[in-house]
Amino acid sequence: MSSAADQPLWKLWLDRLLVLDVFVVLAGAGWFGIAVVASSQGIEAPMRTFQQLWDPLFTPAIGLLIAAALINGIASWWQRRGPQTDRGNGS
Repeated sequence: MSSAADQPLWKLWLDRLLVLDVFVVLAGAGWFGIAVVASSQGIEAPMRTFQQLWDPLFTPAIGLLIAAALINGIASWWQRRGPQTDRGNGS
């Protein structure tokens, strides 16, 4: 495992951004849950606010989280492959 000093500055900031993004998505999920419960009680304001923030805030945050997970998975797979030896030489 590499230490924080071994990583470039851009990687540290990217990691911080992704951690913040996870918290935004979790907060949005919590807000949605509260809005659904409030809506069932006849209080519509939290749901309206959530709907107004869905496109400009929560959709990009979820997309960024999914993209980061896919890129991280592909990068991990690529690193595990390591240097490939010539497998087709028949020896």
